[in-house]
Formats: sequence, C-alpha cells, structure tokens
Amino acid sequence: MELMLLYSVFNGFIVGTFYALMALGLSLILGLNGVINFAQGTFMALGGYIAFTLEPYVGFWGALILAPLVAVVVGVVVERVLIRPLYGRDPLFSLLLTFGLAMIVEDLVRTIWGAVGVPFSLPNYLNTPLSSSLFFLTGYRLVLIAITVVVTGALFATLRYSRIGIRIRAGNADLETISALGVNIFFLRAANFGIGIFLAGLAGILAAGQLGLSPDIGSELIMPSFVAIIVGGVGSLVGSVLGGLIIGIASGVTAAFFPAAQEVVIYVIMAAVLIVRPRGLLGQEGLFE
Repeated sequence: MELMLLYSVFNGFIVGTFYALMALGLSLILGLNGVINFAQGTFMALGGYIAFTLEPYVGFWGALILAPLVAVVVGVVVERVLIRPLYGRDPLFSLLLTFGLAMIVEDLVRTIWGAVGVPFSLPNYLNTPLSSSLFFLTGYRLVLIAITVVVTGALFATLRYSRIGIRIRAGNADLETISALGVNIFFLRAANFGIGIFLAGLAGILAAGQLGLSPDIGSELIMPSFVAIIVGGVGSLVGSVLGGLIIGIASGVTAAFFPAAQEVVIYVIMAAVLIVRPRGLLGQEGLFE
C-alpha cells in the first residue's frame, strides 16, 4: 500500500510539473499581454511534434533545445500578426481568437503528422529504472524534474535581475507608465509572449516522453493548467507552480484509488480554494510574486 501511494504521488508530481510549466506561461501572457491564451496547449503539442521531427537528425537533447525555440518563432509571429491588433480591446476578442487558433492548429497537426499518436523515443539510458523496488523512478523522470527546476529558477532569476525581466514586472503593474518612460511595450509584449510559448513548447517535449505524443495532448492539459493558475492565485508565478503541483499530485493519488474521480478532484480543489480564499493561495491582484 505504501509503495502504491508513493507511486501515485510521484506520478502526480510528474504530471504536476507539466501543469506548472503550462501555468507559468499562461500566467506570464495573461499578466502583461492581457490575453487568455487558449492556444497555449496547441503550442505545447506543436513543440512536441517539432521535437519528434527533429530528433532523428539532432538527437533527443538537440531536439529538446531546438524545438521550443522553433515554437517561440511561431508564437512571436502569431503575436505580431494576430494578437497585437487586439491589444486594448475587449479581452473576449483575444480569447475567441486563441480558441479558434487552437482548433485550427490542432487540425493542422493532425493533417501533417496524422490523427493517431506517434512514438516519441527516448535514449535507453534514460528509460532504465534506477531501482528494482522503486521501478517508477527512471533517469528520464529525474532529468524531467531537474529541467523543470532549472528552467523555473532561470525564469524567476530573469524576472528579478535582468533588465527585460524587471520591465516585464513593471509593465504588469503599470504598462502605461513604462510606456511613457520610453519602453517599447510592443517589443516587451512580444518577448513576454515568446517566453510563455517557450515554456509551453518545453512542456510538450517533456510530456511527450512521459505521456506519449498525440494531437490532443495540449487540449487535455490546458484546462488543468488554467485551474492551476486559479488555485495558486492569478498574478502569482509562484502560485502557478504551486497550483500545478497540488492538482497534479491530487489527481495522481485519486487516479490510483478512485479512478472515476480523477478529473473531478481538480475542480473540487479549485472550488474549495475559491470558497476559502477567492484570490487563490498566493494571489495578489496585479502582482507577480
């Protein structure tokens, strides 16, 4: 029983890292760009499929580096051509735009790579269990956790110490003021959007190695990622990470003992948090923490 519980918690933690990466990107884009990006899951799938295409030529590690960058290029083009004209208008317009974009790109993925999932191969040395008793502890899962920790830490360090990160935080607090001070807010929003897409593309590659790669992988994870933001608190990046891990672990444990309630428990947690603390666990209006 103890091993089963440990297995469920660890599996939930792994899935929670995907939610956390997705939620971080969503929170960044929502904060500065003011866009509820329903296409975030599509960029996640796109990152995974780009890595699948590049892997035979550059290997797993090369694909892990290059694929998110390609997804960023696509994301920046989308921001420039489709989303930028909607800044300052009713947020419903950008929501509907990204929702429609998600459906279009998902069908495009099906057309290019097929409707059936494809195998995403990992190096053999990463797939080997590190312990006979803890069979679920593989090199890939440890690498996955390490990459998530490093990327998340690098993001927080960038936002706190770099010039562009400080401007992103300042723009989230008062975009009009930094615009009046001479900051190019269009470039700032494009860069912020690109960072959010990078996190989605990276999550797609990591999730493909763990969950498999299919056209709807992003649409399956996008709603829990939004829930993670709500649970953690809108406006808090730390809260987004915490919310992702909480609902991931809760879902993993529930799947082991009450499979039918695996998805329901996510929304039960969201409802409970909103009743007790409407802003979420760490949410402060208009602030990144």
